[in-house]
Amino acid sequence: MMNQLDQLKQFSTVVVDSGDLEEIKQYQATDATTNPSIILNTLKNEKYTHFLDSSIEYAKTHVKTLEQQIKLASLKVAVDIGKELLTIVPGFVSTEVDARASFDIEQSIRIAEQIIELYDKENVDTSRVLIKLAATWQGIKAAGILEQKGIKTNLTLIFSKAQAIAAADSGAFLISPFVGRITDWYTKNNLLESGRDPGVESVKEIYTLFKSQNIPTIVMGASFRNTAQILSLSGCDRLTISPALLEKLKQSHHPIVQILNSNFINKTKRNSKMIESDFYWEHNSSEMAVAKLSEGIRGFAKDQITMESLLLSKLNQSN
Repeated sequence: MMNQLDQLKQFSTVVVDSGDLEEIKQYQATDATTNPSIILNTLKNEKYTHFLDSSIEYAKTHVKTLEQQIKLASLKVAVDIGKELLTIVPGFVSTEVDARASFDIEQSIRIAEQIIELYDKENVDTSRVLIKLAATWQGIKAAGILEQKGIKTNLTLIFSKAQAIAAADSGAFLISPFVGRITDWYTKNNLLESGRDPGVESVKEIYTLFKSQNIPTIVMGASFRNTAQILSLSGCDRLTISPALLEKLKQSHHPIVQILNSNFINKTKRNSKMIESDFYWEHNSSEMAVAKLSEGIRGFAKDQITMESLLLSKLNQSN
C-alpha cells in the first residue's frame, strides 16, 4: 500500500509550504510557495545565510541610499530563494508582495513588476512565478491588472466567499483559501460545532462554486492544522502543506479516498461580476473573515519588517 502522501498526489497537486530547499527536495512536491514568514525562517537557518550576503551586495551596487538598499535587498533575497526553489520543483513558485502594500493598487503593481524584473534578470522563466498578494479589494484589483499584463497571481489570505468570487472575477491564476486559521477562530471564540470543521467547509464551498461555474482559477487549500483537514480536501486542485504534516502523511499507509471531484458537480452560469460595495458588504458580514484577513496582513508585515531589520544589521556591518 502506498503511503498517504503518494496517494494524495494522485488526487491533488501537492505544494510544500516551506522555503527550506532540502525539505522541498525530500517531499518531491510539484510547486512551492513562500511568504515573508517562510523567507524569514529560511534566512534564520545558517545553511541559507549566503542569500542574505548576496542580496546585500546586489543592493549596494544598484542603489545608493540605505532605505533603497534595504527595499531592494528584501526583494532580491526572496527572488534568489525563489530561483533556487524553481530548480527543485517542476511547477510554480509563489513570491509575495510586501503586505504593507495590501491597500494600494499602484504600489502592489510596482512591487510585483520589480519582482518579475529581478527574476527576469536571473534568466528565470517568469511564467512559472506566481505573484502573491493579500486578497483585499485593492490586492484583487492589482491582481487583475497584473494578469492582463501576463503576470500570474496567487491571491492569499482568503477567508470569505466574497474574496474568492472577486478573485475569480479578476482572472487570478490561483487563490489560497486558509483552512486552519478559520477553524482556529471558531475554536477560540467557542463557536466550533461538534463534528464540523468550518475551515474545510469553506474550501469545499469555494471549490464547488468554481467548478460549477467552470471558473479556471485554481483553488489551493492552505494553512492546515492536521492531516484530517488535508485528507478531507483530497481532490482539491492544489494543497499547500507544511513539512511536518507532509511527514505524517508519508508515515501513514491507511487508504484515502478522493473527496472533491469536479466531474460530479452540476454546472451553472453566473452572469454578473462582483462590485466593490457588494464585496465589502459580503466580506464584512463575516466577523471571522475580517479578523483573520487583517491579522494575516499584520503578521506578514511584521515578519517583513523583521527581515528588513536583519538586512539593515548586515548592511551596517558591511559598510
